Amino acid sequence: MNSLSVRELSESDIPLIIRYWLESSPDFLTNMGVDLSKMPSREQWEQSLMEQLSQSIPEKQSYCIIWELDGVPVGHSNINKIQLGEAACMHLHIWKEDARQKGIGTELVKMTLPFFFENYRLKTLFCEPYALNPAPNRTLEKIGFELLKTHITTPGWLNFEQSVNLWALTSTQYQQLK
Repeated sequence: MNSLSVRELSESDIPLIIRYWLESSPDFLTNMGVDLSKMPSREQWEQSLMEQLSQSIPEKQSYCIIWELDGVPVGHSNINKIQLGEAACMHLHIWKEDARQKGIGTELVKMTLPFFFENYRLKTLFCEPYALNPAPNRTLEKIGFELLKTHITTPGWLNFEQSVNLWALTSTQYQQLK
């Protein structure tokens, strides 16, 4: 049985996140909805992540939780578009290919939700994965997120225009999961 854990981002995680973004295959990134022409440099990634570490909860533009399998970091979830006391948008990433499609994402997201809802006093947590990427959509459905709509948009600064599924979990629904 594998041991799963989650924790806040630390400085030692920064090279792992940068490696994920800069060394993943172009096909993998495109299948996730990433516009490769918008990819930041190593230095830009490092500066952004170090800035996140230096800020207090209310100041953060992005807040990252590291996912671990047997004590080894294998991915992360972060929120951005944060409106303290209101809403945020969640992103899900399993870095290690051999950790994908093992069913661990659902449990890791469940373990991550308290960090987002409680630290930011959220009323609603949104997630807007690429509609053609089945893994995050299945995960969100299993957890109990509600599918609000499928629409065409550019969901984030690193994405191309695409069809996305807009999922939401309210604080009331979150409390029922606990």
